[in-house]
Amino acid sequence: MTTKDIFKKQKNGTYAFRANIGFDSKTGKRVQRRGSGYRTKTEAKEAYRKMMADGPDKSAELSQMTFERFVNDIFKPWYKTQVRPQTYKHRSGIINKQLSYFSNYLVDQIKPLDIQKWQIILLKGHSPSSARAINLMLANVLERAKTLGIVETNQARVIGYIKKQQSEIDFWTKEEFQKVIDHTDKAGTYTQHFEFMVLWFLFMTGLRSGESRALLWDDIDFVHGTVDINKTLIFYNANDYYFSTPKTQAGKRVIVLDAQTKEFLLEWYEDQKLMTSSKFVFSLDGVPTPTMTYTRIVTAYSEIAGVHRITVHALRHSHASVLIDMGENPLAIKERLGHADIKTTLGIYGHLYPKSNLEVASRLNGQIKAPQ
Repeated sequence: MTTKDIFKKQKNGTYAFRANIGFDSKTGKRVQRRGSGYRTKTEAKEAYRKMMADGPDKSAELSQMTFERFVNDIFKPWYKTQVRPQTYKHRSGIINKQLSYFSNYLVDQIKPLDIQKWQIILLKGHSPSSARAINLMLANVLERAKTLGIVETNQARVIGYIKKQQSEIDFWTKEEFQKVIDHTDKAGTYTQHFEFMVLWFLFMTGLRSGESRALLWDDIDFVHGTVDINKTLIFYNANDYYFSTPKTQAGKRVIVLDAQTKEFLLEWYEDQKLMTSSKFVFSLDGVPTPTMTYTRIVTAYSEIAGVHRITVHALRHSHASVLIDMGENPLAIKERLGHADIKTTLGIYGHLYPKSNLEVASRLNGQIKAPQ
């Protein structure tokens, strides 16, 4: 069979091949390996040549590789080149801890039943959404093993992923936020002014925590009343932080501030200038604000105002809920929040439109005249 015959285009547009790479020197058996998931035929050919050059002994060695060794020696070095540094750091922790169940398994000996047993254990200690995310990480690892020809089938896909469940979003209603903001004091101490601004700004703009903490005064256009959101903050400590690109291209956006929020920002700018020299909008001492400071503020004012406790991210949901209550179009909400597509917006907030069916039916009534 010529190499021209072995490269097959798959239904998803990628290329795959099956290679006869000789005979195992120890067993005498023919060794076949499959490669798949290559974006182009050229990539598939390069992988084929490498596999043929490695020979059956090297291939046999790979097939006898433990999951732990494959992850550390092959998967992680490659995966690090594919994702953002903060994503790699987070998911590397998931791999080390949550996928350790398979550490001593040979990669090509992991069976669907093994994965099913693991999924059941996973669901006992994690929410369905967290368990599904961990499950998908295992699938990514095994998919890479399949692409490299170490396994023929991604058993994580065979058994199926943990079912996706849309968890109910948590947020403060307009009335709850009013109680919270009534207990702040922007005319009080410098710190109290800062706390007011954090709560007010996040509620009124819907920015993600990292987006707001990355904001520089240069990103604020006071003439036109706009905020240029073009980065997010990765913060470890006061001496170790950096900017990163938004999660998606849609995350880069410009939003317009309401007049009151613009006025409050100007007041904060003048107050901050008296106390410290800072290029960061949300800074008490010239350096970016840690995530935990935001958490402390939200938690403290939840208790003071006597409303239920929410996460910092839930202030973003709170902003969206207010916009929905105002009757804003989902597309306008998508643009303001920086979602990649409208499916994300509707998937998260669609259930907050309880009256939509009634309103549609009401508007449809009488649009077409029936024959008499």
